[in-house]
Amino acid sequence: MTDADPHILALGLAPTPFTAAEIRAGCPVGRVSIVRTPDGLGSIRFASDDEEGAWIEDTPLDENGEAAGPVERERSTWLELQEHAAFPAQSATIDSAELTGPLGTLPCLRYAVRRGEAVLVFWFATDLPGMPIRVERTEGGTTRVTLEVVSVSGLPGR
Repeated sequence: MTDADPHILALGLAPTPFTAAEIRAGCPVGRVSIVRTPDGLGSIRFASDDEEGAWIEDTPLDENGEAAGPVERERSTWLELQEHAAFPAQSATIDSAELTGPLGTLPCLRYAVRRGEAVLVFWFATDLPGMPIRVERTEGGTTRVTLEVVSVSGLPGR
């Protein structure tokens, strides 16, 4: 992490949308994001936390939102969660945009990241620190959504 900007984790990396401290503040115990991927629905829940990180539970869901498989628990540090959005500066374009989707219309930071022949677009809602609310992959002229957050609960004031 550079001293000048906690969003920049190392030389040559683009700034991340959120710092580790912002992710910690925005992902309290009990925050649940329901995500849709090509494999179906899943629940991502912050089960417990401390200064260093959190235990996160990932549960597959059926179309009715009921658990459809075992809960996977994994520990991540706040810095590791920030590192998920640390992309090489030369392959990333960042701009502000609005995204309309299941969560309504939200102001976002839009990261377009080139990986070989593919372009991945990560939409980070500026008022929902943590994971992107949508990920799109474009390759060979075809764009598909590979992840979309369809609901968020467990946040104070929401």
